[in-house]
Amino acid sequence: MKIDNNFINEKLLEYIEHLTTPQSELLAALERETYQKTVIPQMISGHYQGRLLSLLSRLKQPEKILEIGTFTGYATLCLAEGLSSGGKIVTIDKNDEFLTIQNKYFEQSPYRGQIKQITGNAREVIPGLDEKFDMVFLDADKRYYPQYLEMILPKMKKGGLLLADNTLWYGKVIDEQAKDAETAAIKQFNEMLAVDDGVEAIILPVRDGLTMVMIK
Repeated sequence: MKIDNNFINEKLLEYIEHLTTPQSELLAALERETYQKTVIPQMISGHYQGRLLSLLSRLKQPEKILEIGTFTGYATLCLAEGLSSGGKIVTIDKNDEFLTIQNKYFEQSPYRGQIKQITGNAREVIPGLDEKFDMVFLDADKRYYPQYLEMILPKMKKGGLLLADNTLWYGKVIDEQAKDAETAAIKQFNEMLAVDDGVEAIILPVRDGLTMVMIK
C-alpha cells in the first residue's frame, strides 16, 4: 500500500497558510533557528498548527497546561498565548540539548514567568505531578502513547482538552503492512480513545493528524 505523507495538496496547504493569521516575528525566528540548528526540524509545530494550538488555548483560557515533548519550544509559546492571568504551562522533555534555544526565545516572550521546564522522562515525571490540568498537548515518543494516555487522563479536569499530535502517523495507521512499534502504539492509542466513554474524541487531518479529546 502506497502511503502519502501529505494529506493536503502542497499548493492547497500554501493557500491555507497564506490566509492563516501570521505567526509573530519571535515565532518565525524560532522556526528558522530550529531548521538551522536541529537534525529533525520537522518536529516543530510550525505556523499552521501553531496558530491552531494558540486559538484552541485562547478559547479554553486554561489555568494549567501540561505539554509532553517540548522540542525547541514553539508549541509551548503558542499554547502559552491562551493562559489565563496567573496561569502556567508545565513542559517536559527528556533532552537537555534544546534548552539553550528554548530559553533564548522564552526569555524574549511575555510568558517566561509562566513556563516551567522539566528535563526528564515524562513517564517518570507525570505520576509525581500533584495537580490537575485544563489542557494537555502530547507530542512525545509515539511508542508510549497508550501509557501516556493512562497517565494523563487522571491528571485532567472535567471539561479539559487533550491534544495529541501525529495520530495518523504518515497514513501508516491504515497500512496493514506497517509493523513498527510506533504505528502499533498510535493505533492502540486511537482505539483506546474510541471506546472510552469518559471522553469525546475526534481526529483532525491537520499535518500528520491531530486528535482533540474533551474529558467528560
